[in-house]
Amino acid sequence: MASLILEGGTFRPIFSAGVMDALLDHDLMFPYVIGVSAGICDGFSYVSRQRERNLQILLNHRNDSRYIGKKNLIKEKSLFGLNFVYNVIPNKLYPFDWDTFYKYDGKILVGVTNALTGEIEYKDGKDLDKECTMLRATCALPLIFPAIKLDGVPYFDGGIADPIPVRKAIRDGNDKHLIVLTRPKGYRKELSKSHKVTSTLLKKKYPKIPDLLLNRHVEYNRTVHYCENLEKQGKAVILRPDRPIDSFEKDIDVLRDTYQMGYDMALERIEEIKKL
Repeated sequence: MASLILEGGTFRPIFSAGVMDALLDHDLMFPYVIGVSAGICDGFSYVSRQRERNLQILLNHRNDSRYIGKKNLIKEKSLFGLNFVYNVIPNKLYPFDWDTFYKYDGKILVGVTNALTGEIEYKDGKDLDKECTMLRATCALPLIFPAIKLDGVPYFDGGIADPIPVRKAIRDGNDKHLIVLTRPKGYRKELSKSHKVTSTLLKKKYPKIPDLLLNRHVEYNRTVHYCENLEKQGKAVILRPDRPIDSFEKDIDVLRDTYQMGYDMALERIEEIKKL
Protein backbone atom coordinates (compact mmCIF):
# COMPACT_ATOMS: atom_id res chain seq x y z
CA MET A 1 0.00 0.00 0.00
CA ALA A 2 1.14 3.56 -0.66
CA SER A 3 1.01 6.53 1.68
CA LEU A 4 0.83 10.28 1.21
CA ILE A 5 2.85 12.01 3.94
CA LEU A 6 2.40 15.73 4.62
CA GLU A 7 4.75 18.02 6.52
CA GLY A 8 3.35 21.15 8.19
CA GLY A 9 4.71 24.68 8.32
CA THR A 10 1.94 27.30 8.75
CA PHE A 11 1.62 28.77 5.22
CA ARG A 12 4.39 26.69 3.63
CA PRO A 13 1.99 23.82 2.81
CA ILE A 14 0.39 25.95 0.10
CA PHE A 15 3.10 24.15 -1.90
CA SER A 16 1.57 20.83 -0.79
CA ALA A 17 -1.89 22.06 -1.77
CA GLY A 18 -0.61 22.48 -5.33
CA VAL A 19 0.78 18.94 -5.28
CA MET A 20 -2.52 17.50 -4.08
CA ASP A 21 -4.55 19.40 -6.67
CA ALA A 22 -2.34 17.89 -9.37
CA LEU A 23 -3.10 14.46 -7.90
CA LEU A 24 -6.82 15.23 -8.01
CA ASP A 25 -6.56 16.30 -11.64
CA HIS A 26 -5.12 12.87 -12.43
CA ASP A 27 -7.62 11.07 -10.19
CA LEU A 28 -4.84 9.77 -7.96
CA MET A 29 -6.27 9.08 -4.52
CA PHE A 30 -3.82 7.63 -2.05
CA PRO A 31 -5.41 5.03 0.26
CA TYR A 32 -3.49 6.34 3.27
CA VAL A 33 -2.92 10.01 4.13
CA ILE A 34 -1.02 11.14 7.22
CA GLY A 35 0.42 14.43 8.33
CA VAL A 36 0.71 17.16 10.89
CA SER A 37 -0.26 20.79 11.31
CA ALA A 38 -1.25 22.80 8.23
CA GLY A 39 -0.10 19.98 5.97
CA ILE A 40 -2.79 17.56 7.10
CA CYS A 41 -5.34 20.39 7.26
CA ASP A 42 -4.80 20.84 3.54
CA GLY A 43 -4.96 17.08 3.18
CA PHE A 44 -8.60 17.09 4.23
CA SER A 45 -9.52 19.12 1.13
CA TYR A 46 -7.66 16.50 -0.94
CA VAL A 47 -9.67 13.69 0.61
CA SER A 48 -12.90 15.64 0.07
CA ARG A 49 -11.75 16.28 -3.53
CA GLN A 50 -12.20 20.05 -3.29
CA ARG A 51 -9.73 21.34 -5.84
CA GLU A 52 -8.27 24.82 -5.10
CA ARG A 53 -10.18 25.12 -1.84
CA ASN A 54 -6.97 25.55 0.17
CA LEU A 55 -5.63 28.03 -2.35
CA GLN A 56 -8.74 30.21 -2.34
CA ILE A 57 -8.90 30.30 1.45
CA LEU A 58 -5.31 31.49 1.72
CA LEU A 59 -5.46 33.98 -1.15
CA ASN A 60 -8.63 35.55 0.20
CA HIS A 61 -7.84 35.50 3.92
CA ARG A 62 -4.08 35.47 4.51
CA ASN A 63 -4.22 39.20 5.30
CA ASP A 64 -7.65 39.11 6.91
CA SER A 65 -7.32 40.06 10.59
CA ARG A 66 -10.06 37.57 11.42
CA TYR A 67 -7.79 34.83 10.09
CA ILE A 68 -4.50 35.93 11.60
CA GLY A 69 -3.68 38.98 13.69
CA LYS A 70 -2.64 40.17 17.13
CA LYS A 71 -6.20 41.10 18.07
CA ASN A 72 -7.02 37.40 18.19
CA LEU A 73 -4.60 37.00 21.11
CA ILE A 74 -6.93 39.04 23.29
CA LYS A 75 -10.08 37.12 22.49
CA GLU A 76 -8.83 33.61 21.77
CA LYS A 77 -5.25 33.52 23.13
CA SER A 78 -4.15 32.63 19.62
CA LEU A 79 -2.52 34.54 16.78
CA PHE A 80 -5.07 32.84 14.56
CA GLY A 81 -8.78 33.46 14.85
CA LEU A 82 -9.73 29.96 15.93
CA ASN A 83 -13.48 30.34 15.47
CA PHE A 84 -13.04 32.01 12.08
CA VAL A 85 -10.48 29.52 10.73
CA TYR A 86 -11.98 26.31 12.07
CA ASN A 87 -15.69 27.11 12.19
CA VAL A 88 -16.71 30.02 9.96
CA ILE A 89 -14.50 29.02 7.02
CA PRO A 90 -15.37 25.28 6.83
CA ASN A 91 -19.01 25.62 7.82
CA LYS A 92 -20.04 28.87 6.11
CA LEU A 93 -17.58 30.53 3.73
CA TYR A 94 -15.95 27.52 2.07
CA PRO A 95 -18.17 24.57 3.07
CA PHE A 96 -16.27 21.36 3.60
CA ASP A 97 -17.76 18.52 1.54
CA TRP A 98 -18.52 16.07 4.32
CA ASP A 99 -20.41 13.68 2.03
CA THR A 100 -17.45 13.18 -0.30
CA PHE A 101 -15.09 13.03 2.66
CA TYR A 102 -17.00 10.17 4.26
CA LYS A 103 -17.09 8.27 0.96
CA TYR A 104 -13.30 8.12 0.97
CA ASP A 105 -12.55 4.48 1.79
CA GLY A 106 -8.95 5.05 2.82
CA LYS A 107 -7.37 6.15 6.08
CA ILE A 108 -6.52 9.71 7.08
CA LEU A 109 -4.48 10.24 10.26
CA VAL A 110 -3.80 13.47 12.13
CA GLY A 111 -0.67 13.69 14.27
CA VAL A 112 -0.99 15.51 17.60
CA THR A 113 1.45 15.90 20.49
CA ASN A 114 0.07 14.98 23.92
CA ALA A 115 0.99 17.98 26.09
CA LEU A 116 1.07 15.85 29.26
CA THR A 117 3.13 12.88 28.05
CA GLY A 118 5.09 14.49 25.23
CA GLU A 119 4.16 11.53 23.03
CA ILE A 120 2.85 11.66 19.48
CA GLU A 121 -0.67 10.33 18.95
CA TYR A 122 -2.40 9.74 15.63
CA LYS A 123 -6.10 10.54 15.54
CA ASP A 124 -8.52 9.06 13.01
CA GLY A 125 -9.48 11.93 10.72
CA LYS A 126 -12.89 10.36 10.15
CA ASP A 127 -13.70 11.38 13.75
CA LEU A 128 -13.36 15.08 12.92
CA ASP A 129 -16.13 17.20 14.42
CA LYS A 130 -17.87 20.15 12.77
CA GLU A 131 -15.66 22.68 14.58
CA CYS A 132 -12.50 20.87 13.48
CA THR A 133 -11.12 20.50 17.01
CA MET A 134 -8.68 17.83 15.89
CA LEU A 135 -7.21 20.19 13.30
CA ARG A 136 -6.93 22.96 15.86
CA ALA A 137 -4.90 20.56 18.00
CA THR A 138 -2.48 19.53 15.25
CA CYS A 139 -1.78 23.22 14.51
CA ALA A 140 -1.40 24.32 18.12
CA LEU A 141 2.14 25.67 18.24
CA PRO A 142 2.88 26.78 21.82
CA LEU A 143 2.54 30.53 22.42
CA ILE A 144 0.88 31.03 19.02
CA PHE A 145 -1.99 28.71 20.01
CA PRO A 146 -3.29 27.58 23.37
CA ALA A 147 -3.20 23.84 24.03
CA ILE A 148 -6.32 22.27 22.49
CA LYS A 149 -8.25 19.62 24.39
CA LEU A 150 -9.52 16.39 22.84
CA ASP A 151 -11.52 14.21 25.25
CA GLY A 152 -10.24 16.37 28.09
CA VAL A 153 -6.56 15.94 27.20
CA PRO A 154 -4.48 18.96 26.07
CA TYR A 155 -2.59 18.67 22.79
CA PHE A 156 -0.08 20.70 20.81
CA ASP A 157 1.08 20.68 17.20
CA GLY A 158 1.87 17.17 15.95
CA GLY A 159 5.05 18.41 14.33
CA ILE A 160 6.65 18.91 17.74
CA ALA A 161 6.85 15.16 18.37
CA ASP A 162 6.78 13.79 14.81
CA PRO A 163 7.47 16.39 12.08
CA ILE A 164 7.32 13.95 9.15
CA PRO A 165 5.34 10.84 10.17
CA VAL A 166 6.91 8.41 7.69
CA ARG A 167 7.78 5.80 10.31
CA LYS A 168 4.15 5.59 11.41
CA ALA A 169 3.14 5.07 7.77
CA ILE A 170 5.62 2.20 7.51
CA ARG A 171 4.44 0.62 10.76
CA ASP A 172 0.91 0.65 9.35
CA GLY A 173 2.00 -1.48 6.42
CA ASN A 174 2.80 1.04 3.69
CA ASP A 175 5.85 0.19 1.58
CA LYS A 176 5.72 3.07 -0.93
CA HIS A 177 5.43 6.76 -0.08
CA LEU A 178 4.82 10.16 -1.62
CA ILE A 179 6.49 12.49 0.86
CA VAL A 180 5.62 16.17 0.49
CA LEU A 181 8.05 18.40 2.37
CA THR A 182 7.85 22.17 2.67
CA ARG A 183 11.56 22.93 3.01
CA PRO A 184 13.98 22.88 0.04
CA LYS A 185 16.59 20.19 -0.48
CA GLY A 186 19.63 20.78 1.70
CA TYR A 187 17.71 22.54 4.46
CA ARG A 188 18.78 21.54 7.95
CA LYS A 189 16.91 22.75 10.98
CA GLU A 190 18.82 24.40 13.83
CA LEU A 191 17.84 25.06 17.42
CA SER A 192 15.99 28.38 17.35
CA LYS A 193 15.82 31.10 19.97
CA SER A 194 12.02 30.84 19.95
CA HIS A 195 12.19 27.18 20.94
CA LYS A 196 14.56 28.02 23.79
CA VAL A 197 12.21 30.70 25.06
CA THR A 198 9.10 28.54 24.63
CA SER A 199 10.69 25.60 26.42
CA THR A 200 11.45 27.83 29.40
CA LEU A 201 7.93 29.24 29.54
CA LEU A 202 6.26 25.80 29.29
CA LYS A 203 8.57 23.94 31.67
CA LYS A 204 6.36 24.28 34.72
CA LYS A 205 2.95 23.60 33.19
CA TYR A 206 3.97 21.04 30.57
CA PRO A 207 7.32 19.54 31.70
CA LYS A 208 7.39 16.92 28.92
CA ILE A 209 7.33 19.49 26.11
CA PRO A 210 10.62 21.44 26.60
CA ASP A 211 12.89 18.50 25.71
CA LEU A 212 10.90 17.93 22.53
CA LEU A 213 11.35 21.56 21.51
CA LEU A 214 15.05 21.62 22.36
CA ASN A 215 15.69 18.44 20.34
CA ARG A 216 13.21 19.07 17.54
CA HIS A 217 15.92 20.10 15.09
CA VAL A 218 17.81 16.85 15.67
CA GLU A 219 14.76 14.68 15.07
CA TYR A 220 13.73 16.69 12.04
CA ASN A 221 17.12 16.41 10.33
CA ARG A 222 17.32 12.70 11.14
CA THR A 223 13.89 12.11 9.63
CA VAL A 224 14.66 14.03 6.43
CA HIS A 225 17.79 11.87 6.02
CA TYR A 226 15.66 8.76 6.56
CA CYS A 227 13.21 9.92 3.88
CA GLU A 228 16.04 10.58 1.43
CA ASN A 229 17.33 7.05 1.96
CA LEU A 230 13.86 5.67 1.19
CA GLU A 231 13.90 7.62 -2.06
CA LYS A 232 17.33 6.23 -2.97
CA GLN A 233 15.93 2.73 -2.38
CA GLY A 234 13.06 3.39 -4.76
CA LYS A 235 10.51 3.30 -1.93
CA ALA A 236 9.55 6.97 -2.00
CA VAL A 237 9.10 10.02 -4.14
CA ILE A 238 9.95 13.26 -2.34
CA LEU A 239 8.47 16.54 -3.54
CA ARG A 240 9.73 19.75 -1.97
CA PRO A 241 10.02 23.39 -3.01
CA ASP A 242 13.10 24.51 -4.91
CA ARG A 243 13.41 27.66 -2.80
CA PRO A 244 12.74 28.64 0.82
CA ILE A 245 9.15 29.52 1.75
CA ASP A 246 8.37 32.00 4.52
CA SER A 247 6.11 30.30 7.09
CA PHE A 248 4.21 33.59 7.49
CA GLU A 249 4.40 34.81 3.89
CA LYS A 250 2.09 37.80 3.34
CA ASP A 251 2.52 38.40 -0.39
CA ILE A 252 -0.46 36.87 -2.19
CA ASP A 253 1.44 36.61 -5.47
CA VAL A 254 4.21 34.65 -3.76
CA LEU A 255 1.67 32.30 -2.21
CA ARG A 256 -0.01 31.76 -5.59
CA ASP A 257 3.37 31.08 -7.23
CA THR A 258 4.27 28.63 -4.47
CA TYR A 259 1.04 26.73 -5.04
CA GLN A 260 1.80 26.61 -8.76
CA MET A 261 5.31 25.37 -8.02
CA GLY A 262 3.85 22.41 -6.15
CA TYR A 263 1.34 21.72 -8.89
CA ASP A 264 3.94 21.84 -11.67
CA MET A 265 6.43 19.74 -9.74
CA ALA A 266 3.84 17.01 -9.20
CA LEU A 267 3.00 17.03 -12.92
CA GLU A 268 6.68 16.70 -13.82
CA ARG A 269 6.93 13.55 -11.73
CA ILE A 270 3.41 12.23 -12.22
CA GLU A 271 4.56 8.99 -13.84
CA GLU A 272 6.83 8.23 -10.89
CA ILE A 273 3.96 8.99 -8.53
CA LYS A 274 1.63 6.67 -10.46
CA LYS A 275 4.11 3.83 -10.03
CA LEU A 276 3.76 4.13 -6.25
